[in-house]
Amino acid sequence: MELLPRSPGEFGSARYWDRFFQQRGQRPFEWYGAFPELCPLLRKYVRPRDKVLVVGCGNSELSEQMYDVGICEDIVNIDINNAVIHQMQERSRSKRPKMSYLLMDVLQMNFPDAHFHVVLDKGTLDAVLTDEEEATLDKVDKMFGEISRVLQVGGRYLCVSLAQAHVLKKAVEYFSQEGWVVRVHQVADSGDKQQFVLPVFIYVMTKFRKATGSAPQILEICPEEQDKPMRMESVEQLVAAVKDRQHYALLCSQLSKTPCKEQVSLDLCDRESGRPRYTLHVVDSSSVKPSQDNSFAIFIIPQGRETEWLFGTEEGRRQLATSAGFGRLVTVALHREQHYEGMASIQSELSGKVMELAPPGLPARQQVPFLSVGGDIGVRTVRHCDTSPLSGEYVVEDVKGDGTCYFRRLIFLRNRNVVQSEARLLAHTSLPGQKKRRKDKKKPSLAETPGAIDKSYLCCEHHKAMVAGLCLLGGPEPLSALLAVLVVGLGGGSLPLFIHDYFSQACVAVVEIDPSMLDVATRWFGFSQGDRMQVHVSDGLDYVAKLAAEASAQYDAIMFDVDSKDLTVGMSCPPPAFVEKHFLQKVKVILKPEGVFMLNLVCRDAQLKESVLATLREVFPLLYVRHIEGEVNEILFCQLNAEGRQDLTELGARARVLEGALRQPGRPWDSSYVLADMLQAVKIL
Repeated sequence: MELLPRSPGEFGSARYWDRFFQQRGQRPFEWYGAFPELCPLLRKYVRPRDKVLVVGCGNSELSEQMYDVGICEDIVNIDINNAVIHQMQERSRSKRPKMSYLLMDVLQMNFPDAHFHVVLDKGTLDAVLTDEEEATLDKVDKMFGEISRVLQVGGRYLCVSLAQAHVLKKAVEYFSQEGWVVRVHQVADSGDKQQFVLPVFIYVMTKFRKATGSAPQILEICPEEQDKPMRMESVEQLVAAVKDRQHYALLCSQLSKTPCKEQVSLDLCDRESGRPRYTLHVVDSSSVKPSQDNSFAIFIIPQGRETEWLFGTEEGRRQLATSAGFGRLVTVALHREQHYEGMASIQSELSGKVMELAPPGLPARQQVPFLSVGGDIGVRTVRHCDTSPLSGEYVVEDVKGDGTCYFRRLIFLRNRNVVQSEARLLAHTSLPGQKKRRKDKKKPSLAETPGAIDKSYLCCEHHKAMVAGLCLLGGPEPLSALLAVLVVGLGGGSLPLFIHDYFSQACVAVVEIDPSMLDVATRWFGFSQGDRMQVHVSDGLDYVAKLAAEASAQYDAIMFDVDSKDLTVGMSCPPPAFVEKHFLQKVKVILKPEGVFMLNLVCRDAQLKESVLATLREVFPLLYVRHIEGEVNEILFCQLNAEGRQDLTELGARARVLEGALRQPGRPWDSSYVLADMLQAVKIL
């Protein structure tokens, strides 16, 4: 477009505007937002009796429209271009007698002090503040100084802007330091994306007398769908909130034009707390040919199930979209800190926002289905929340799984989509003397479900694999003999508790660095110590080093199931120090010659993973790996005697022996365990 400037600096040039209006002629030009979108906010902040100054009016119809609809008539318009002022005077002379147009520079106005109730600026600040050079900032300071001078106390400076970060920051800092109240409104979108992709904002700066001393800044933002302002703590927080809305508008614009090749993730936050309320993933399925009936759907993930593979991974969500048969599927995860009334309430709350994520070509009034599992939003009850100096914030929560089962989970909030520990809860049973619940009565809620832990069931697939790995132990009758096991990493205690209960000759030592976890495991997961179960609160690195210094092989099995607190490393389990060569050599010292060392490895960095495997091979001649289907976890089984290598047939046979040993009389056993199958996928590295 020939009218566009060659550089941003030309916006502040009188010569550029002479050329612009000469070429533009009589046609009005609206830089940001049409009158229907701006009108509600103008009516809110401009009263009919106000005296209004419009700076940098150009040939915009904004003043004329305000006059014609009765918002205000006493309007003075100024601009630095003589041609456009003459044009606008001629256009309104007979129709709008109370409105005037004057040739004047906003940097040096001829009006008396405190002459206006409102100063209205539509794009002028953006045109002046084109960069952050000293000369430009001086010019802006003069503009703000003049606006402040001509406004009465209690008057409003309304600035319509695209809110570039440096523009917003400069305006907010200047006026908030002067003691003014600053409020930023996002202008409601008309749905016309042709002119601007970025949303339009109006800064509302209300003039107050500058207080003596240090008065608190009042900074607020009003998103387009909300009237009630949200208080911001700092200029930086306000600028960041605006930036989030700009990124969202850009994202919606892109999604409305083309299919997304990669999954898009975003959080919708609660307006009161500012915390995420919904996490949305936009998934486009290339294998589904979309039509008007199957182009778009919303899937509400039941509470507590957002960590499952189908809902919590990119591959799982892609499979979900394909199986659901929709070209674009938006999955919605609900957050544990938030309260939800039910599916109907969630649909009402989300309907406006999710439609902004619709695929290209979706008709405006198309009915979009909301899907879920079983038609409900699931059940989640937070039992306990606390903060550990080592692990940070954590929660213990009970959730309803698939079907009728309930589970108790430990979640570290620094990695809220990963279940740290999980245990199945026993079914509700009536106490002696208690009447049975009538069938027509409401089903018991999760809050009424007892907290008894089903100790016969291992929820974590990698724990099952570790138990199955005991079949690698050498000797003629390794499972009936006294078994010495070291577990580094307690969590909820499910793994050591299972080994203790189902191997009657096993003595289990557990090392846990965080004393809070011992309390959590004991109080919420049915864990207890005894003659054959001892917990040592210590750093696993120090504990193993101390044992190695005694130079005695003590353990038949050593299991590392310890997470890393450093989320910047591409390996979340174990911490890197646990797989360094000098430490692994200490592990080797305390492992019996026929024993097995098991390591839960969660590593997304392929190069780092290969380095870990290479180090393990240097220390342990025999290395098996067990992949956990649908998870990043891999269980590594390490042994010292390469000559004891067993083929998969022999491993399967030994796993059946292990399974038989676990089926002890008088001990409940879950029939879904088939440990013989657990090692079918084991590979020898």
